[in-house]
Amino acid sequence: METGRNGEVIVVGGGVVGLTTALVLAERGHRVRVWTRDPVERTTSAVAGALWWPYRIEPLALARDWALASLGVYTELAADPDATGVRMVEGVLGEGELDAWAAGRLSGVRAVTEAEGGVAGLWARLPLIDMSTHLPWLRERLLAVGGTIETRTVSSFTEAEAPVVVNCTGLGARELVPDPSVRPVRGQLVVVENPGIDTWLTSSDENGEMAYFFPQPGRLLLGGTAEDDAWSLEPDPNTAEAIVRRCAALRPEIAGARVLAHRVGLRPVRDAVRLEREPLPDGRVLVHNYGHGGAGVTVAWGCAREAAALASR
Repeated sequence: METGRNGEVIVVGGGVVGLTTALVLAERGHRVRVWTRDPVERTTSAVAGALWWPYRIEPLALARDWALASLGVYTELAADPDATGVRMVEGVLGEGELDAWAAGRLSGVRAVTEAEGGVAGLWARLPLIDMSTHLPWLRERLLAVGGTIETRTVSSFTEAEAPVVVNCTGLGARELVPDPSVRPVRGQLVVVENPGIDTWLTSSDENGEMAYFFPQPGRLLLGGTAEDDAWSLEPDPNTAEAIVRRCAALRPEIAGARVLAHRVGLRPVRDAVRLEREPLPDGRVLVHNYGHGGAGVTVAWGCAREAAALASR
């Protein structure tokens, strides 16, 4: 069943992938309803750092294409950071090497010099997204073009009575589809007062332990962890102390920063992003757009455009 230009679409899932997909569909003329279990401020996306960079996502070749499509959008949105939450910020990709896929597309790229010391890697100017601003901006932009958002729990896609349903449920797809290949990779963050740091940094040591810090308005986000198949949403005090310790080893002034909050999010990791169209027995269409791992923000616009094209076929 085709939607036609004005066909109705229900998008299940109200995180960054769901809202971005809904917005692209609405701006292409569809009547769009978003069904979300949680308000946008309480979705997994709200916990994200969120630096534009493809992390813990497969297949990497496609993820890079989606990321570059999103980069163009974020670069435009950064012209109004107070409204959109998107800023272009310089920082260091620790241990990073510039692959051909990003060459010529990123600005401010240069190697960290010996005189600068610290972590070896690459300087780059990348989008840094303040999700506490960006998610409400997506919501308001969707509402402004006629989309609607309803907070409701969905136990089956049969509940969604629309010609096309788009599944952007992230980790929820594990039970809803059901798709047991979707699994959580737990990430914990510490939010501290910013002691005057205006660049970001990501790094990993020889044991694979991550350290990163992202300056956001009024605060500094410290991370992080990547715990496979860990479901707990409770912040672990020992983990938090270790995060601060690793970050302070990179920037000593972080050691004395006052802790403002602790955050935990579960990245929806899958062997490969599921972005495909599935005909339903009753003639309707289900489009899947989930399994983005640690790169949901990074690939949101690229995947949204592809999902919208599948929904409109």
